[in-house]
Amino acid sequence: QVQLVESGGGLVQAGGSLRLSCAASGRTFSNYAMGWFRQAPGKEREFVAVISRYGRSTDYADSVKGRFTISRNNAKNTVYLQMNSLLPEDTAVYYCAAGPQFSSSYAAYGYWGQGTQVTVSS
Repeated sequence: QVQLVESGGGLVQAGGSLRLSCAASGRTFSNYAMGWFRQAPGKEREFVAVISRYGRSTDYADSVKGRFTISRNNAKNTVYLQMNSLLPEDTAVYYCAAGPQFSSSYAAYGYWGQGTQVTVSS
């Protein structure tokens, strides 16, 4: 079992920045690729970013490329999502997830956090 707890969400004006954190506990953190997903009201959960087990590879949704950066610190069992130049359309609940494969598909992830709300005002 892997337990994931997100933090760092909040209310920010358009153009601002936030850094989300996801702390993991349980099994060996470096065994898992880590992803960030988000879900806006009335919409399906969508992929945001993924990072490989040791951080050598990353991938992003087109909508966040150049604005968001995913990183991880395996010594601290934590994955981060630095979000810059935020837009109102980035408003959503953000979830981190752990899975055995480097993937942009939510079906590839077996462990999920409870989510953290990000609200971007215009």
